[in-house]
Amino acid sequence: MSGMPMQVIDVVGQTIAKVVPITIALALVFTVLSHFWACNPGKPWWRKRELVTDICYWFLVPVFGRILRIGLLVMGAAIVFNIHEVDDLIAFYDNGHGPLSTLPLWVQAILFLVASDFMLYWLHRMFHGGGFWKYHAIHHSSEDLEWISAARFHPVNLFIGTILVDVILLMAGISPNIMLWVGPLTTFHSAFVHANLNWTLGPFKYVLATPVFHRWHHTSLEQGGNTNFAGTFPLWDILFGTFRMPENALPEHYGADDPKIPAAFGGQLAYPFRQ
Repeated sequence: MSGMPMQVIDVVGQTIAKVVPITIALALVFTVLSHFWACNPGKPWWRKRELVTDICYWFLVPVFGRILRIGLLVMGAAIVFNIHEVDDLIAFYDNGHGPLSTLPLWVQAILFLVASDFMLYWLHRMFHGGGFWKYHAIHHSSEDLEWISAARFHPVNLFIGTILVDVILLMAGISPNIMLWVGPLTTFHSAFVHANLNWTLGPFKYVLATPVFHRWHHTSLEQGGNTNFAGTFPLWDILFGTFRMPENALPEHYGADDPKIPAAFGGQLAYPFRQ
């Protein structure tokens, strides 16, 4: 236990070291793309409202997510598989376990993407109703929707709506090695769908979530805020009647329709518990 703080610090350092170059690359890419294909005219992303708040989420969410995933996997191995020693844990999770781990990595990656997106679709719908909305409203509070808004998730939303899904699939036996492929892909695509771009990808809008597809989700309820729940594959919205892509129209306004949501990072973390 004495080495635990140092291990946490090491994880934080490794995560930040990965996030910084990825952030610089995404900033450059979407600065250029939004200059030519902006969905909504106005200020560039670096002049958006609540930029400091989004930067806090952008760097803290990966750290929080990685530490929690590792902790839950260790706990799951101990409770479900009765594995407690560090070397045994590493061996158990290093290349996955059980029947799923015998599949080619590319098959595991596809399986992970499809299964996780299906579960996340229903969890996303859950967060739009009842007592869960107050946590998800934080993500919808950004009125200047940009690529960097992608990480604005309350920790409760992040834990239930993302981390648990990853842990369940890794516990099922999928190799953590697929995250070397899936991790960068999902990071880019999440930033992509939140970017200020007027792209629909034509007929491929039914195959892959696009910026316009997701921007309709971030509008008011009257405009379509209770549609387009899929994170990656619009197929789920098509199958379950929540797909919305009006022809020759683009969304104009974004936000959670709740002026009580604070603009600052700390206030947003506390907001759901004050309701």
